[in-house]
Amino acid sequence: MEVLWYLTGPDGRYPWRADGARPLSYAYFQQLARAVDHLGYTGALLATGAHDAWVQGASLIPFTDHFQHLIAAHPPLLSPTLLGKMITTFDQFSKGRLRVNIVNGDAKLMAQYGVHLSHDERYAYTDEYLTVLTALLRGETVTFKGKYIHVVDAGIPLPPHQKPAPPLWFGGSSRAAHEVAAKHIDTYLSWGETPQQAEEKIREVRALAGKYGRASRIRFGIRLYVIVRDTEEQAWAAAQDLYDHMDEKSIAGAQAYVAGIDSIGQQRMSALHAGRKPRDLRELEIAPNLWSGIGLVRHGPGTALVGSARQVLARIQDYRDAGIEVLIVSGMPLLEEAYRFAELVLPHLPVDRVADQGVTSAWTKERDTAWKKLA
Repeated sequence: MEVLWYLTGPDGRYPWRADGARPLSYAYFQQLARAVDHLGYTGALLATGAHDAWVQGASLIPFTDHFQHLIAAHPPLLSPTLLGKMITTFDQFSKGRLRVNIVNGDAKLMAQYGVHLSHDERYAYTDEYLTVLTALLRGETVTFKGKYIHVVDAGIPLPPHQKPAPPLWFGGSSRAAHEVAAKHIDTYLSWGETPQQAEEKIREVRALAGKYGRASRIRFGIRLYVIVRDTEEQAWAAAQDLYDHMDEKSIAGAQAYVAGIDSIGQQRMSALHAGRKPRDLRELEIAPNLWSGIGLVRHGPGTALVGSARQVLARIQDYRDAGIEVLIVSGMPLLEEAYRFAELVLPHLPVDRVADQGVTSAWTKERDTAWKKLA
């Protein structure tokens, strides 16, 4: 199993509030990346945020040894030829430590960048885009004219370090998204859904991938927050502390941002709490140890695994049984919770740190043994 942490702000004890947010500096990102690297995670997601993910990721290459960078890229914001060149450059400089997260975004976000495509048009655009990009990464000279993408004699002068190419990751909950994933993507990601919901999506995407002869080639992952402590009581007390600091202004601001958004995934996350903060936080426990309260103040994935290390491991096993092979987790603050998860949970997971390089570390062997004992 691959386990990635998160490397994108905002961060802090209560990052949705000015008095709970932590200043983010280059030095802090170096510290966080070093921690993720030496604690035994596979790598980290560098998502869309205040900092440009590609500049941030490239600047951190010298400070890590095994760290796999999963970096977000929005197709409508740059040409497939340029992204291909960025990918091969980064992959060479990092010696194969790159994965690319293709992000379709939503109408509100993309409008900020001057892109005005409807929901399904964005996926049609991405389909053409990935048709060109994957051919370029294979070393082909590409001439392509579609509805959205038109390139003539496009090529990339540098081959990637990874063969045949750095893997492409992607998420999206609509049928249009599933079609794109089935046709082009190596790892399909979900946002914070229950194991049962994740299993349903996996079945659908894998069946669609079968049309392209790719059913056995696509992997599945999920993005979650995690609140893990030595005991269940301590974990829910930590969740209660977060909940107590979710003030009306912060909730209203977050819910105003996601209102009317055309992302199906975001709509599903918002439906889990309906924008309402009940008196008892456990009313937002939508499945055993899966809490939707984070979504009140954060857009995107809004659920957290809450419990003791044994409970969190049991829920992770539920996701593994559903077909999940990749886990992207985070906590608040990022640095302290990276250590906590690494100490309480990672030693009991068979973590694949460097799958793309074909190396099995001593840490991985120890965790394989530990997981078998727990199972």
